[in-house]
Amino acid sequence: MSTTARAPRAPRTLAQKLGSVVLGFESIVALLAGLTVFGLKALPAGIAPWWGIVAGVVVAIALVVVAGAITKPWALAAGWALQGVIMLGGLLVPAIVFVALIFGGMWGYATIGGARIDRQRPAGPPAQTHTESE
Repeated sequence: MSTTARAPRAPRTLAQKLGSVVLGFESIVALLAGLTVFGLKALPAGIAPWWGIVAGVVVAIALVVVAGAITKPWALAAGWALQGVIMLGGLLVPAIVFVALIFGGMWGYATIGGARIDRQRPAGPPAQTHTESE
């Protein structure tokens, strides 16, 4: 077997770290929102209620995929698009709007505020911190 060493991964920015955490937790909430749509039979007549679960699972998987690919240039735009998709779920269950506003605010802070903090940090590797045992 050939063992090829991987190049070290570039350090992630604060916006990327915070964004992936928000999307990860939001995936759980999206799954639960799908179960809520199913349980309340909130879909229009003619659409089977189990499609609510399918939609929740699809959105949750999309959130996890975007969280995992947060270093890609398209990931931030995809994250904003997913925030809009979740907000549209409020047409079925109005309480989803409240949850979407909370997570949308956290996503906004993670991306906009995190990028602002990243710009204020000095460039270069992080400073070495010394512990009491040294």
